[in-house]
Amino acid sequence: MNATIAKFGHPATLIREYAHWVVLLRPAQPTLGSLVLAAKSDATGFGALPPEAHAELATITADIESVLTAAVGYDRINYLMLMMVDPHVHFHVIPRYDGTRERGGIDLPDRGWPKPPDLGSAIPLDDRQIADWTAWLKEVWPA
Repeated sequence: MNATIAKFGHPATLIREYAHWVVLLRPAQPTLGSLVLAAKSDATGFGALPPEAHAELATITADIESVLTAAVGYDRINYLMLMMVDPHVHFHVIPRYDGTRERGGIDLPDRGWPKPPDLGSAIPLDDRQIADWTAWLKEVWPA
């Protein structure tokens, strides 16, 4: 695993591992169910990934959208490839909704709706919450 994956809390945040990618719970949640989809490669450019990694995205994005539809009931979904601080290929996956969602006593309004997500208002999760929310999403993830 590369340093970007480690920075986002792997292995504690790991929800699902694929051949070329990992899906992680985003440790700071701008909206309920926010994830990080990270390439396992050391590539720092999207085009530098092998064709098989690109092809695998079709399965992974279908899984993500199915799980987050059931778990969060989002209205839109944003895949943000920012890579300004963390150089390895990764997306921030932000489910978007009008209003607020709640999990474990934490209210998570989409403060940016309907404009770009407000990543600065993300709520950091503690270790217990990370374990709980990761388990919650693993339970509904396709086999």
